[in-house]
Amino acid sequence: MHGLNDFLVKLDGYLGGNPWFMVLLIGTGLFFTIYLGFPQIRYFKHAIRITTGKYDHSHDIGDTSHFQSLATALSGTVGTGNIAGVALAIHLGGPAALFWMLVTAAIGMCTKMVEVSISHKYRDILPDGSVSGGPMYYMKKRLNMKTSGGRVIKTGVIMGAFFAGATILSSFGTGSLPQINSISNSVFTTFGIQHIITGAILAVLLGLVIIGGIKRIARVTSILVPFMAILYITGALIVIFSHPGNIIPSFVSIFSDAFTGSAAAGGFLGASFAFAMNRGVNRGLFSNESGQGSAPIAHSAARAPEPVSEGMVALLEPFIDTICICTLTGLVLLSSGAWNTKTDNQFQTTDMQILSGVYDEGNRDDVKKLSRHLRGDEFLGLYNGSLKIEDGSIVNDNVSVIHARSLAENVRFLSDKEPYSGELEVIAGKLPAVPSLTVKGESLIHSATLTTFAFSLSILKGFGPYIVTFSLLLFAFSTAISWSYYGDRATTYLFGSKYVLIYRMVYVAAFFIASFTDTTIIWSLSYIAIVLMAVPNLVGILLLRKEVKQSVRDYWLAFTRQYPEEKISDKMSRRFGSE
Repeated sequence: MHGLNDFLVKLDGYLGGNPWFMVLLIGTGLFFTIYLGFPQIRYFKHAIRITTGKYDHSHDIGDTSHFQSLATALSGTVGTGNIAGVALAIHLGGPAALFWMLVTAAIGMCTKMVEVSISHKYRDILPDGSVSGGPMYYMKKRLNMKTSGGRVIKTGVIMGAFFAGATILSSFGTGSLPQINSISNSVFTTFGIQHIITGAILAVLLGLVIIGGIKRIARVTSILVPFMAILYITGALIVIFSHPGNIIPSFVSIFSDAFTGSAAAGGFLGASFAFAMNRGVNRGLFSNESGQGSAPIAHSAARAPEPVSEGMVALLEPFIDTICICTLTGLVLLSSGAWNTKTDNQFQTTDMQILSGVYDEGNRDDVKKLSRHLRGDEFLGLYNGSLKIEDGSIVNDNVSVIHARSLAENVRFLSDKEPYSGELEVIAGKLPAVPSLTVKGESLIHSATLTTFAFSLSILKGFGPYIVTFSLLLFAFSTAISWSYYGDRATTYLFGSKYVLIYRMVYVAAFFIASFTDTTIIWSLSYIAIVLMAVPNLVGILLLRKEVKQSVRDYWLAFTRQYPEEKISDKMSRRFGSE
Protein backbone atom coordinates (compact mmCIF):
# COMPACT_ATOMS: atom_id res chain seq x y z
CA MET A 1 0.00 0.00 0.00
CA HIS A 2 2.82 2.40 0.82
CA GLY A 3 4.47 1.72 -2.52
CA LEU A 4 1.24 2.20 -4.47
CA ASN A 5 0.41 5.44 -2.69
CA ASP A 6 3.93 6.78 -3.21
CA PHE A 7 3.64 6.00 -6.94
CA LEU A 8 0.25 7.75 -7.20
CA VAL A 9 1.54 10.80 -5.32
CA LYS A 10 4.58 10.97 -7.62
CA LEU A 11 2.39 10.64 -10.71
CA ASP A 12 0.07 13.36 -9.40
CA GLY A 13 3.14 15.57 -9.00
CA TYR A 14 3.70 15.39 -12.75
CA LEU A 15 -0.01 15.87 -13.52
CA GLY A 16 -2.40 17.77 -11.25
CA GLY A 17 0.34 18.82 -8.85
CA ASN A 18 2.39 20.46 -11.61
CA PRO A 19 2.07 24.18 -12.48
CA TRP A 20 1.27 23.42 -16.14
CA PHE A 21 -2.12 22.01 -15.14
CA MET A 22 -3.04 25.11 -13.15
CA VAL A 23 -2.04 27.29 -16.09
CA LEU A 24 -4.18 25.23 -18.48
CA LEU A 25 -7.19 25.13 -16.16
CA ILE A 26 -7.24 28.74 -15.00
CA GLY A 27 -5.90 30.02 -18.31
CA THR A 28 -8.74 28.41 -20.25
CA GLY A 29 -11.34 29.86 -17.90
CA LEU A 30 -9.75 33.32 -18.03
CA PHE A 31 -9.56 33.20 -21.81
CA PHE A 32 -13.27 32.40 -22.20
CA THR A 33 -14.23 34.89 -19.48
CA ILE A 34 -12.63 37.69 -21.49
CA TYR A 35 -13.48 36.24 -24.92
CA LEU A 36 -17.20 36.01 -24.09
CA GLY A 37 -17.36 39.21 -22.05
CA PHE A 38 -17.68 37.94 -18.45
CA PRO A 39 -20.73 35.70 -18.95
CA GLN A 40 -20.71 34.57 -15.31
CA ILE A 41 -21.80 38.10 -14.38
CA ARG A 42 -23.89 39.14 -17.38
CA TYR A 43 -25.94 35.94 -17.72
CA PHE A 44 -26.43 35.13 -14.05
CA LYS A 45 -29.99 36.41 -13.72
CA HIS A 46 -31.01 34.90 -17.06
CA ALA A 47 -29.61 31.52 -15.97
CA ILE A 48 -31.88 31.55 -12.91
CA ARG A 49 -34.91 32.25 -15.10
CA ILE A 50 -34.11 29.34 -17.40
CA THR A 51 -33.64 27.00 -14.45
CA THR A 52 -37.07 27.85 -13.07
CA GLY A 53 -38.58 26.66 -16.36
CA LYS A 54 -39.79 30.05 -17.57
CA TYR A 55 -38.93 29.33 -21.20
CA ASP A 56 -39.68 25.58 -21.30
CA HIS A 57 -41.69 24.05 -24.16
CA SER A 58 -43.50 20.73 -24.27
CA HIS A 59 -41.85 19.80 -27.59
CA ASP A 60 -38.29 20.06 -26.23
CA ILE A 61 -36.28 16.84 -26.66
CA GLY A 62 -34.56 15.21 -23.69
CA ASP A 63 -34.94 13.03 -20.62
CA THR A 64 -34.90 15.65 -17.83
CA SER A 65 -35.94 19.23 -17.09
CA HIS A 66 -33.46 22.09 -16.68
CA PHE A 67 -33.81 21.89 -12.90
CA GLN A 68 -33.40 18.11 -12.83
CA SER A 69 -30.26 18.35 -14.97
CA LEU A 70 -28.89 21.05 -12.67
CA ALA A 71 -29.77 18.93 -9.63
CA THR A 72 -28.14 15.84 -11.14
CA ALA A 73 -24.99 17.77 -12.06
CA LEU A 74 -24.95 19.46 -8.64
CA SER A 75 -25.37 16.13 -6.90
CA GLY A 76 -22.26 15.06 -8.77
CA THR A 77 -20.31 18.08 -7.56
CA VAL A 78 -21.84 18.82 -4.14
CA GLY A 79 -20.24 15.92 -2.33
CA THR A 80 -17.11 15.15 -0.38
CA GLY A 81 -15.42 18.09 -2.09
CA ASN A 82 -17.60 20.46 -0.09
CA ILE A 83 -17.06 18.78 3.28
CA ALA A 84 -13.90 16.70 3.02
CA GLY A 85 -12.26 18.44 0.05
CA VAL A 86 -12.33 21.93 1.56
CA ALA A 87 -10.99 20.53 4.82
CA LEU A 88 -8.19 18.79 2.94
CA ALA A 89 -7.32 21.96 0.98
CA ILE A 90 -7.07 24.08 4.14
CA HIS A 91 -5.22 21.28 5.93
CA LEU A 92 -2.62 21.27 3.14
CA GLY A 93 -2.42 24.92 2.14
CA GLY A 94 -3.98 26.89 5.00
CA PRO A 95 -6.58 29.67 4.57
CA ALA A 96 -4.89 30.84 1.35
CA ALA A 97 -5.94 27.59 -0.35
CA LEU A 98 -9.61 28.56 0.10
CA PHE A 99 -8.97 31.81 -1.79
CA TRP A 100 -7.72 29.86 -4.79
CA MET A 101 -10.70 27.53 -4.57
CA LEU A 102 -12.95 30.57 -4.90
CA VAL A 103 -10.94 31.98 -7.81
CA THR A 104 -11.19 28.61 -9.57
CA ALA A 105 -14.96 28.62 -9.05
CA ALA A 106 -15.48 32.19 -10.32
CA ILE A 107 -13.51 31.45 -13.47
CA GLY A 108 -15.01 27.97 -13.68
CA MET A 109 -18.53 29.39 -14.03
CA CYS A 110 -17.58 30.46 -17.55
CA THR A 111 -15.74 27.22 -18.33
CA LYS A 112 -18.78 25.21 -17.22
CA MET A 113 -21.08 27.23 -19.48
CA VAL A 114 -18.82 26.67 -22.49
CA GLU A 115 -18.27 22.92 -22.05
CA VAL A 116 -21.97 22.23 -21.46
CA SER A 117 -23.11 24.35 -24.42
CA ILE A 118 -20.84 22.67 -26.96
CA SER A 119 -21.46 19.17 -25.58
CA HIS A 120 -25.24 19.60 -25.61
CA LYS A 121 -25.06 20.73 -29.24
CA TYR A 122 -23.50 17.45 -30.36
CA ARG A 123 -25.35 14.95 -28.15
CA ASP A 124 -26.76 11.74 -29.65
CA ILE A 125 -30.39 10.65 -29.61
CA LEU A 126 -30.28 6.86 -29.25
CA PRO A 127 -32.64 4.45 -31.07
CA ASP A 128 -34.74 3.97 -27.92
CA GLY A 129 -35.31 7.74 -27.70
CA SER A 130 -32.93 8.30 -24.77
CA VAL A 131 -30.08 10.78 -24.91
CA SER A 132 -26.35 10.23 -24.61
CA GLY A 133 -23.95 13.14 -24.58
CA GLY A 134 -20.78 14.61 -23.21
CA PRO A 135 -17.45 15.97 -24.45
CA MET A 136 -16.60 12.69 -26.18
CA TYR A 137 -19.37 13.37 -28.71
CA TYR A 138 -18.23 16.86 -29.72
CA MET A 139 -14.67 15.54 -29.92
CA LYS A 140 -15.70 12.72 -32.26
CA LYS A 141 -17.87 14.96 -34.46
CA ARG A 142 -15.83 18.19 -34.56
CA LEU A 143 -12.15 17.58 -33.80
CA ASN A 144 -11.10 15.23 -36.59
CA MET A 145 -8.38 16.75 -38.79
CA LYS A 146 -8.10 16.88 -42.56
CA THR A 147 -4.78 16.68 -44.39
CA SER A 148 -3.96 18.81 -47.43
CA GLY A 149 -4.82 15.77 -49.55
CA GLY A 150 -8.32 15.57 -48.10
CA ARG A 151 -7.68 12.51 -45.94
CA VAL A 152 -9.36 12.58 -42.53
CA ILE A 153 -7.21 11.87 -39.47
CA LYS A 154 -9.49 10.73 -36.67
CA THR A 155 -7.87 12.77 -33.92
CA GLY A 156 -11.30 13.63 -32.51
CA VAL A 157 -12.26 9.98 -32.33
CA ILE A 158 -9.05 9.23 -30.44
CA MET A 159 -9.59 12.18 -28.06
CA GLY A 160 -13.19 11.11 -27.47
CA ALA A 161 -12.16 7.55 -26.68
CA PHE A 162 -9.44 8.75 -24.31
CA PHE A 163 -11.89 11.08 -22.57
CA ALA A 164 -14.51 8.34 -22.25
CA GLY A 165 -11.92 5.95 -20.81
CA ALA A 166 -10.80 8.63 -18.35
CA THR A 167 -14.45 9.23 -17.42
CA ILE A 168 -14.91 5.58 -16.51
CA LEU A 169 -11.73 5.71 -14.40
CA SER A 170 -12.83 8.99 -12.84
CA SER A 171 -16.28 7.60 -12.03
CA PHE A 172 -14.41 5.37 -9.59
CA GLY A 173 -11.64 7.80 -8.57
CA THR A 174 -13.98 10.78 -8.14
CA GLY A 175 -17.53 9.50 -7.90
CA SER A 176 -17.50 6.16 -6.16
CA LEU A 177 -14.41 5.40 -4.10
CA PRO A 178 -13.78 8.65 -2.18
CA GLN A 179 -17.50 9.19 -1.57
CA ILE A 180 -18.20 5.96 0.29
CA ASN A 181 -14.81 6.15 1.99
CA SER A 182 -15.67 9.54 3.48
CA ILE A 183 -19.14 8.32 4.48
CA SER A 184 -17.89 5.18 6.22
CA ASN A 185 -15.13 7.09 8.05
CA SER A 186 -17.58 9.70 9.28
CA VAL A 187 -20.18 7.13 10.33
CA PHE A 188 -17.49 5.15 12.18
CA THR A 189 -16.23 8.28 13.95
CA THR A 190 -19.73 9.41 14.94
CA PHE A 191 -21.60 6.16 15.61
CA GLY A 192 -18.88 3.52 15.83
CA ILE A 193 -20.49 1.47 13.02
CA GLN A 194 -17.92 -0.63 11.19
CA HIS A 195 -16.94 0.57 7.71
CA ILE A 196 -17.91 -2.68 5.99
CA ILE A 197 -21.47 -2.54 7.36
CA THR A 198 -21.99 1.02 6.12
CA GLY A 199 -20.54 0.06 2.75
CA ALA A 200 -22.79 -2.98 2.38
CA ILE A 201 -26.02 -1.11 3.17
CA LEU A 202 -25.28 1.84 0.90
CA ALA A 203 -24.02 -0.39 -1.94
CA VAL A 204 -27.43 -2.10 -2.02
CA LEU A 205 -29.24 1.28 -2.05
CA LEU A 206 -26.93 2.56 -4.79
CA GLY A 207 -27.66 -0.46 -6.96
CA LEU A 208 -31.42 0.02 -6.54
CA VAL A 209 -31.22 3.65 -7.68
CA ILE A 210 -28.84 3.46 -10.64
CA ILE A 211 -30.52 0.44 -12.21
CA GLY A 212 -33.37 2.78 -13.20
CA GLY A 213 -31.17 5.01 -15.37
CA ILE A 214 -31.17 8.80 -15.73
CA LYS A 215 -34.91 9.34 -15.18
CA ARG A 216 -34.87 7.66 -11.77
CA ILE A 217 -31.52 9.30 -10.95
CA ALA A 218 -32.94 12.72 -11.84
CA ARG A 219 -36.02 12.20 -9.68
CA VAL A 220 -33.93 11.14 -6.68
CA THR A 221 -31.35 13.92 -6.99
CA SER A 222 -33.95 16.67 -7.53
CA ILE A 223 -35.32 15.78 -4.09
CA LEU A 224 -32.00 15.12 -2.34
CA VAL A 225 -30.06 18.21 -3.47
CA PRO A 226 -32.32 20.98 -2.06
CA PHE A 227 -32.88 19.08 1.19
CA MET A 228 -29.23 18.31 1.85
CA ALA A 229 -28.12 21.85 0.95
CA ILE A 230 -30.58 23.44 3.41
CA LEU A 231 -29.57 21.03 6.18
CA TYR A 232 -25.85 21.61 5.79
CA ILE A 233 -26.04 25.38 5.28
CA THR A 234 -28.17 25.80 8.41
CA GLY A 235 -25.74 23.74 10.50
CA ALA A 236 -22.71 25.59 9.11
CA LEU A 237 -24.19 29.01 9.92
CA ILE A 238 -24.86 27.90 13.49
CA VAL A 239 -21.22 26.86 13.88
CA ILE A 240 -19.89 30.08 12.36
CA PHE A 241 -22.02 32.31 14.57
CA SER A 242 -20.96 30.29 17.61
CA HIS A 243 -17.62 32.12 17.19
CA PRO A 244 -18.70 35.70 16.35
CA GLY A 245 -15.32 37.20 17.24
CA ASN A 246 -13.55 34.96 14.72
CA ILE A 247 -15.76 35.62 11.69
CA ILE A 248 -14.02 38.76 10.39
CA PRO A 249 -10.46 37.47 11.15
CA SER A 250 -11.36 34.27 9.30
CA PHE A 251 -12.46 36.23 6.25
CA VAL A 252 -9.29 38.31 6.39
CA SER A 253 -7.06 35.23 6.65
CA ILE A 254 -8.50 33.84 3.39
CA PHE A 255 -7.37 36.89 1.41
CA SER A 256 -4.40 38.29 3.37
CA ASP A 257 -2.02 35.43 2.58
CA ALA A 258 -3.37 34.57 -0.87
CA PHE A 259 -0.21 35.72 -2.67
CA THR A 260 2.33 34.91 0.03
CA GLY A 261 1.18 31.53 1.34
CA SER A 262 -0.19 30.65 4.77
CA ALA A 263 2.11 31.13 7.75
CA ALA A 264 2.63 28.52 10.46
CA ALA A 265 -0.05 28.68 13.15
CA GLY A 266 -0.86 26.26 15.95
CA GLY A 267 -0.14 22.73 14.75
CA PHE A 268 -0.13 23.90 11.10
CA LEU A 269 3.46 24.14 9.85
CA GLY A 270 2.86 26.63 7.04
CA ALA A 271 2.50 26.45 3.25
CA SER A 272 4.18 28.38 0.44
CA PHE A 273 2.24 30.47 -2.09
CA ALA A 274 2.76 27.90 -4.86
CA PHE A 275 1.67 24.99 -2.67
CA ALA A 276 -1.42 26.80 -1.32
CA MET A 277 -2.43 27.88 -4.82
CA ASN A 278 -1.90 24.42 -6.27
CA ARG A 279 -3.93 22.64 -3.60
CA GLY A 280 -6.66 25.28 -3.74
CA VAL A 281 -7.00 25.01 -7.52
CA ASN A 282 -6.88 21.23 -7.41
CA ARG A 283 -9.50 20.98 -4.67
CA GLY A 284 -11.59 23.68 -6.36
CA LEU A 285 -11.74 21.60 -9.52
CA PHE A 286 -12.54 18.46 -7.52
CA SER A 287 -15.38 20.33 -5.84
CA ASN A 288 -17.10 21.99 -8.82
CA GLU A 289 -15.57 19.97 -11.70
CA SER A 290 -15.38 22.99 -14.01
CA GLY A 291 -13.44 22.01 -17.10
CA GLN A 292 -13.38 18.34 -16.12
CA GLY A 293 -16.14 17.51 -18.60
CA SER A 294 -18.40 15.56 -16.25
CA ALA A 295 -21.33 17.98 -15.92
CA PRO A 296 -21.92 18.13 -19.72
CA ILE A 297 -22.89 14.45 -19.57
CA ALA A 298 -25.74 15.20 -17.13
CA HIS A 299 -26.81 18.37 -18.94
CA SER A 300 -26.89 16.59 -22.30
CA ALA A 301 -30.00 14.78 -21.08
CA ALA A 302 -31.89 18.05 -20.52
CA ARG A 303 -34.93 19.02 -22.56
CA ALA A 304 -33.51 22.15 -24.20
CA PRO A 305 -33.97 23.28 -27.82
CA GLU A 306 -30.98 25.61 -27.57
CA PRO A 307 -27.63 24.18 -26.33
CA VAL A 308 -26.53 27.58 -25.02
CA SER A 309 -29.58 27.80 -22.76
CA GLU A 310 -28.43 24.65 -20.99
CA GLY A 311 -24.95 26.15 -20.76
CA MET A 312 -26.51 29.10 -18.94
CA VAL A 313 -28.05 26.73 -16.39
CA ALA A 314 -24.68 25.05 -15.84
CA LEU A 315 -23.12 28.44 -15.12
CA LEU A 316 -24.87 28.38 -11.72
CA GLU A 317 -23.19 25.17 -10.53
CA PRO A 318 -19.76 26.47 -9.42
CA PHE A 319 -21.47 29.42 -7.74
CA ILE A 320 -23.74 27.19 -5.65
CA ASP A 321 -21.20 24.46 -5.08
CA THR A 322 -17.99 26.32 -4.33
CA ILE A 323 -18.64 30.02 -3.79
CA CYS A 324 -21.57 29.32 -1.47
CA ILE A 325 -21.21 25.90 0.16
CA CYS A 326 -17.42 25.56 0.16
CA THR A 327 -17.00 29.06 1.58
CA LEU A 328 -19.31 28.14 4.45
CA THR A 329 -17.25 25.02 5.16
CA GLY A 330 -14.06 27.06 5.08
CA LEU A 331 -15.45 29.59 7.53
CA VAL A 332 -16.57 26.74 9.81
CA LEU A 333 -13.00 25.37 9.89
CA LEU A 334 -11.33 28.75 10.33
CA SER A 335 -13.71 30.40 12.81
CA SER A 336 -13.80 27.31 15.04
CA GLY A 337 -9.99 27.01 15.00
CA ALA A 338 -10.25 23.30 14.17
CA TRP A 339 -7.99 23.59 11.11
CA ASN A 340 -4.80 24.13 13.15
CA THR A 341 -5.77 22.40 16.42
CA LYS A 342 -4.34 19.00 17.30
CA THR A 343 -6.80 16.47 18.60
CA ASP A 344 -6.63 12.85 19.69
CA ASN A 345 -7.27 10.52 16.75
CA GLN A 346 -6.41 7.17 15.21
CA PHE A 347 -3.47 7.51 12.81
CA GLN A 348 -3.50 6.25 9.25
CA THR A 349 -0.17 4.65 8.40
CA THR A 350 0.04 6.32 4.98
CA ASP A 351 -0.17 9.71 6.74
CA MET A 352 2.67 8.79 9.12
CA GLN A 353 6.41 9.36 8.89
CA ILE A 354 9.12 8.59 11.43
CA LEU A 355 11.90 11.18 11.26
CA SER A 356 15.44 10.83 12.57
CA GLY A 357 16.07 13.50 15.18
CA VAL A 358 13.94 15.45 17.60
CA TYR A 359 12.04 18.53 16.40
CA ASP A 360 10.20 21.14 18.40
CA GLU A 361 7.27 23.27 17.17
CA GLY A 362 8.37 25.99 19.56
CA ASN A 363 11.65 26.33 17.64
CA ARG A 364 11.24 28.61 14.61
CA ASP A 365 14.10 26.96 12.71
CA ASP A 366 12.59 23.52 13.28
CA VAL A 367 9.24 24.72 11.99
CA LYS A 368 10.87 26.03 8.80
CA LYS A 369 12.71 22.75 8.27
CA LEU A 370 9.57 20.70 8.82
CA SER A 371 7.55 22.95 6.51
CA ARG A 372 10.09 22.62 3.69
CA HIS A 373 10.16 18.87 4.24
CA LEU A 374 6.37 18.57 3.95
CA ARG A 375 6.35 20.68 0.77
CA GLY A 376 9.09 18.53 -0.74
CA ASP A 377 11.54 21.42 -1.05
CA GLU A 378 14.18 20.04 1.32
CA PHE A 379 13.91 16.58 2.86
CA LEU A 380 14.80 15.70 6.43
CA GLY A 381 16.32 12.36 7.38
CA LEU A 382 13.89 9.48 7.60
CA TYR A 383 14.35 6.94 10.37
CA ASN A 384 15.63 3.48 9.48
CA GLY A 385 15.97 0.79 12.09
CA SER A 386 14.24 -0.76 15.06
CA LEU A 387 11.54 1.27 16.81
CA LYS A 388 11.27 0.07 20.39
CA ILE A 389 7.84 0.21 22.02
CA GLU A 390 7.18 -0.40 25.71
CA ASP A 391 3.71 -0.32 27.19
CA GLY A 392 2.42 1.52 24.11
CA SER A 393 5.05 4.29 24.10
CA ILE A 394 8.14 4.85 21.94
CA VAL A 395 11.37 4.27 23.86
CA ASN A 396 13.77 5.67 21.23
CA ASP A 397 14.86 9.19 22.14
CA ASN A 398 16.08 10.20 18.67
CA VAL A 399 12.90 10.13 16.60
CA SER A 400 9.92 12.38 15.82
CA VAL A 401 6.56 11.23 14.50
CA ILE A 402 4.79 13.14 11.74
CA HIS A 403 1.11 12.50 11.19
CA ALA A 404 -1.26 14.48 8.97
CA ARG A 405 1.47 17.04 8.24
CA SER A 406 2.01 17.87 11.92
CA LEU A 407 4.27 16.80 14.76
CA ALA A 408 2.37 14.11 16.63
CA GLU A 409 2.19 14.16 20.43
CA ASN A 410 1.31 11.52 23.05
CA VAL A 411 1.70 8.74 20.47
CA ARG A 412 0.35 5.37 21.62
CA PHE A 413 0.70 1.95 20.00
CA LEU A 414 -2.12 -0.53 20.66
CA SER A 415 -2.59 -4.17 19.77
CA ASP A 416 -6.17 -5.43 20.09
CA LYS A 417 -6.91 -2.30 22.13
CA GLU A 418 -4.16 -3.10 24.67
CA PRO A 419 -0.81 -1.22 24.97
CA TYR A 420 1.73 -2.80 22.63
CA SER A 421 5.27 -3.79 23.60
CA GLY A 422 7.88 -4.95 21.11
CA GLU A 423 10.01 -3.79 18.23
CA LEU A 424 8.94 -2.54 14.78
CA GLU A 425 11.37 -2.44 11.88
CA VAL A 426 11.02 0.97 10.25
CA ILE A 427 12.17 1.39 6.65
CA ALA A 428 12.54 4.90 5.17
CA GLY A 429 10.30 6.36 7.87
CA LYS A 430 7.44 3.92 7.27
CA LEU A 431 6.02 1.46 9.80
CA PRO A 432 5.58 -2.16 8.75
CA ALA A 433 2.05 -3.44 8.14
CA VAL A 434 0.84 -5.19 11.28
CA PRO A 435 -2.90 -6.05 11.03
CA SER A 436 -3.67 -5.93 14.75
CA LEU A 437 -1.63 -2.77 15.42
CA THR A 438 -3.24 0.66 15.71
CA VAL A 439 -1.54 3.96 16.44
CA LYS A 440 -3.24 6.83 18.23
CA GLY A 441 -2.13 10.25 19.39
CA GLU A 442 -2.66 13.98 19.09
CA SER A 443 -2.13 15.57 15.68
CA LEU A 444 -3.90 17.60 13.05
CA ILE A 445 -6.67 15.82 11.17
CA HIS A 446 -8.03 16.35 7.68
CA SER A 447 -10.87 15.60 5.26
CA ALA A 448 -14.34 14.78 6.63
CA THR A 449 -13.00 14.07 10.12
CA LEU A 450 -11.74 17.66 10.37
CA THR A 451 -15.11 19.14 9.40
CA THR A 452 -16.83 16.84 11.90
CA PHE A 453 -14.45 18.04 14.62
CA ALA A 454 -15.13 21.69 13.70
CA PHE A 455 -18.90 21.22 14.03
CA SER A 456 -18.39 19.85 17.55
CA LEU A 457 -16.55 23.07 18.56
CA SER A 458 -19.78 25.10 18.65
CA ILE A 459 -23.05 25.40 20.52
CA LEU A 460 -24.07 22.23 18.68
CA LYS A 461 -21.42 20.32 20.67
CA GLY A 462 -22.10 16.57 20.43
CA PHE A 463 -24.99 17.14 18.03
CA GLY A 464 -22.70 18.80 15.45
CA PRO A 465 -21.01 15.61 14.22
CA TYR A 466 -24.44 14.11 13.49
CA ILE A 467 -25.23 16.97 11.10
CA VAL A 468 -21.92 16.50 9.28
CA THR A 469 -22.32 12.75 9.10
CA PHE A 470 -25.88 12.94 7.78
CA SER A 471 -25.01 15.75 5.34
CA LEU A 472 -21.95 13.87 4.14
CA LEU A 473 -24.00 10.74 3.67
CA LEU A 474 -26.49 12.61 1.48
CA PHE A 475 -23.83 14.64 -0.37
CA ALA A 476 -21.55 11.73 -1.10
CA PHE A 477 -24.28 9.24 -1.90
CA SER A 478 -25.89 11.60 -4.41
CA THR A 479 -22.46 12.17 -5.98
CA ALA A 480 -21.97 8.43 -6.38
CA ILE A 481 -25.39 8.19 -8.04
CA SER A 482 -24.60 10.91 -10.57
CA TRP A 483 -21.15 9.58 -11.40
CA SER A 484 -22.62 6.16 -12.14
CA TYR A 485 -24.56 7.85 -14.94
CA TYR A 486 -21.41 9.58 -16.25
CA GLY A 487 -19.62 6.25 -16.31
CA ASP A 488 -22.42 4.37 -18.04
CA ARG A 489 -22.66 7.06 -20.77
CA ALA A 490 -18.93 6.69 -21.33
CA THR A 491 -19.36 2.91 -21.42
CA THR A 492 -22.15 3.32 -23.98
CA TYR A 493 -19.89 5.51 -26.11
CA LEU A 494 -16.97 3.05 -26.05
CA PHE A 495 -18.60 -0.36 -25.99
CA GLY A 496 -22.33 0.02 -26.58
CA SER A 497 -25.34 -0.03 -24.27
CA LYS A 498 -25.22 -3.81 -23.74
CA TYR A 499 -22.17 -3.38 -21.48
CA VAL A 500 -23.78 -0.79 -19.21
CA LEU A 501 -25.13 -3.40 -16.80
CA ILE A 502 -21.65 -4.90 -16.37
CA TYR A 503 -20.26 -1.43 -15.65
CA ARG A 504 -22.95 -0.79 -13.04
CA MET A 505 -22.23 -4.07 -11.28
CA VAL A 506 -18.49 -3.30 -11.12
CA TYR A 507 -19.28 0.25 -9.96
CA VAL A 508 -21.40 -0.96 -7.04
CA ALA A 509 -18.81 -3.60 -6.08
CA ALA A 510 -15.99 -1.01 -6.04
CA PHE A 511 -18.23 1.31 -4.00
CA PHE A 512 -18.54 -1.41 -1.36
CA ILE A 513 -14.82 -2.30 -1.29
CA ALA A 514 -13.77 1.36 -0.95
CA SER A 515 -15.75 1.66 2.28
CA PHE A 516 -12.96 -0.12 4.15
CA THR A 517 -9.91 0.87 2.06
CA ASP A 518 -7.22 3.39 3.11
CA THR A 519 -8.54 6.89 2.37
CA THR A 520 -5.15 8.38 1.41
CA ILE A 521 -4.76 6.10 -1.60
CA ILE A 522 -8.30 6.86 -2.74
CA TRP A 523 -7.73 10.62 -2.67
CA SER A 524 -4.43 10.18 -4.54
CA LEU A 525 -6.24 8.23 -7.27
CA SER A 526 -8.94 10.91 -7.55
CA TYR A 527 -6.34 13.64 -8.20
CA ILE A 528 -5.01 11.75 -11.21
CA ALA A 529 -8.41 10.81 -12.62
CA ILE A 530 -9.46 14.48 -12.63
CA VAL A 531 -6.53 15.51 -14.81
CA LEU A 532 -7.00 12.69 -17.32
CA MET A 533 -10.53 13.98 -18.01
CA ALA A 534 -9.84 17.69 -17.84
CA VAL A 535 -6.91 17.96 -20.26
CA PRO A 536 -8.60 16.66 -23.45
CA ASN A 537 -11.78 18.57 -22.61
CA LEU A 538 -9.98 21.89 -22.05
CA VAL A 539 -7.99 21.46 -25.25
CA GLY A 540 -11.21 20.61 -27.11
CA ILE A 541 -13.19 23.67 -26.07
CA LEU A 542 -10.23 25.94 -26.85
CA LEU A 543 -10.09 24.51 -30.38
CA LEU A 544 -13.84 25.22 -30.78
CA ARG A 545 -13.75 28.72 -29.28
CA LYS A 546 -15.07 30.46 -32.42
CA GLU A 547 -18.00 28.08 -32.70
CA VAL A 548 -18.83 28.66 -29.03
CA LYS A 549 -18.92 32.43 -29.50
CA GLN A 550 -21.03 32.12 -32.63
CA SER A 551 -23.45 29.84 -30.80
CA VAL A 552 -23.88 32.40 -28.01
CA ARG A 553 -24.49 35.14 -30.58
CA ASP A 554 -27.07 33.04 -32.45
CA TYR A 555 -28.80 32.14 -29.21
CA TRP A 556 -29.36 35.76 -28.21
CA LEU A 557 -30.57 36.78 -31.66
CA ALA A 558 -33.11 33.94 -31.65
CA PHE A 559 -34.09 34.65 -28.07
CA THR A 560 -34.72 38.34 -28.83
CA ARG A 561 -37.05 37.48 -31.68
CA GLN A 562 -39.02 35.00 -29.56
CA TYR A 563 -39.16 37.09 -26.36
CA PRO A 564 -38.97 40.75 -27.40
CA GLU A 565 -40.46 41.81 -24.07
CA GLU A 566 -37.42 40.54 -22.12
CA LYS A 567 -35.28 43.53 -21.15
CA ILE A 568 -32.20 41.43 -20.58
CA SER A 569 -32.39 40.03 -24.11
CA ASP A 570 -32.50 43.55 -25.58
CA LYS A 571 -29.25 44.36 -23.82
CA MET A 572 -27.60 41.14 -24.91
CA SER A 573 -28.83 41.37 -28.49
CA ARG A 574 -27.30 44.83 -28.87
CA ARG A 575 -23.94 43.41 -27.84
CA PHE A 576 -24.02 40.24 -29.92
CA GLY A 577 -26.23 41.34 -32.78
CA SER A 578 -23.87 44.12 -33.81
CA GLU A 579 -20.73 41.97 -33.84
